[in-house]
Amino acid sequence: MIRILIADDEAPAREKLERWLAAQTGMTVVGAVADGMSAAESIERLRPDAAFLDIRMPVLSGLEVAAQLEPSTAPSIVFVTAFDEHALKAFELNAVDYLLKPYDQPRFERTVQRLRERLPLPQSGAAAVAAGRSQTPDCKRLLVPDRERLQLIDTASIEWLEADGNYVHVHTATRSYLLRRSLQDLLAQLGEQRFVRIHRSTAASLDCIESLSPLFKGDYEVHLRNGRTLRLSRRYRDAVFARMGG
Repeated sequence: MIRILIADDEAPAREKLERWLAAQTGMTVVGAVADGMSAAESIERLRPDAAFLDIRMPVLSGLEVAAQLEPSTAPSIVFVTAFDEHALKAFELNAVDYLLKPYDQPRFERTVQRLRERLPLPQSGAAAVAAGRSQTPDCKRLLVPDRERLQLIDTASIEWLEADGNYVHVHTATRSYLLRRSLQDLLAQLGEQRFVRIHRSTAASLDCIESLSPLFKGDYEVHLRNGRTLRLSRRYRDAVFARMGG
């Protein structure tokens, strides 16, 4: 059974998809929501196999929701839009498919067939995540878990990142959040022009680094403006020096 989430801020559009998907063999709708934040929370909570995401929704667009996902665990995504320029870009970047409103039954059936073909493949949602990130390259907000909900934080408030197995501790000036992501993928989303890797398991905001001081065997201490000291591994030393202009 293929489990599907629908996210669209227009009730008639949600109801249409629910009806048509209910008529499909081997498919079930596990949720239908009206905004991007609810879509992201439902993907995290329900772990659907596929999601139909409207591109223009309140709080977060469908592209922004896709951009926040880990490629290795993201559901297959169909972008739904009334705006042709967005649909074509997503499709050209090899998203599973797009539905251009208003769509008819034959077009919907082609999308369903593409979903059935893609879902057995590993990382079937990775292309849609790439499409979302390419269309929202300036990541100013990050979704993080806060108790039983998700919240958006300003990425400029992040001081450093610390990998912990399959999770990352996201440290801000006021608190830390535990995010189920890989450090490498999180850096790819945030943009490495803002953050620099200083250790296999650590990255720091360039704006938050105050100074460096040498240790031994090529390692350094990284002193953040908040008073915290981190370790700079010699493996990343040259890259850090180049980024800091020294």
